[in-house]
Amino acid sequence: MSTPKLLIAYDGSPNAQSAMHTVAGLFPGATAVLFYARQPLEGFAAHLEGHPALEKLQGLDAAALDVSEQIAADGAQLARDLGLIAEPLISSTMATASEAIVDTAEELNVDLIVLGSRGLRGFKATLLGSTSASVLHHATRPTLVIPSDAVAAARRNSRVVTPAE
Repeated sequence: MSTPKLLIAYDGSPNAQSAMHTVAGLFPGATAVLFYARQPLEGFAAHLEGHPALEKLQGLDAAALDVSEQIAADGAQLARDLGLIAEPLISSTMATASEAIVDTAEELNVDLIVLGSRGLRGFKATLLGSTSASVLHHATRPTLVIPSDAVAAARRNSRVVTPAE
């Protein structure tokens, strides 16, 4: 069996780092694209045409792109340190992160999409949305959502356990 081509959604968070460690153990030596989906500020900037604040906003967007590139590069380095063959990739699109992940997985013809889980539940998850849930619902590729140890422990602890009768 050949090693799979992975698209790893990576935002630099501890949960994303934890997912990276897990996937590197599951698929040693796999080829991975470390994908950071960012939304440029140009949608907001369109409403400021001719306004003096536009220049500041463009400077902020350039700085955000620099940070995005660093996050993706750091993720690719972590993946290489863990034994994966990895390269960074950044998306700058008005699409949501989940749409960018699904679209990029198709474009790159990956075998597996990998995401970490932040562990949001209830109303907070509904309000903020869930990238992993959206990717699961819309992806046409196999998708693996990996909770960090902390998220998994919190989920275990939140379950109501009833004694067996």
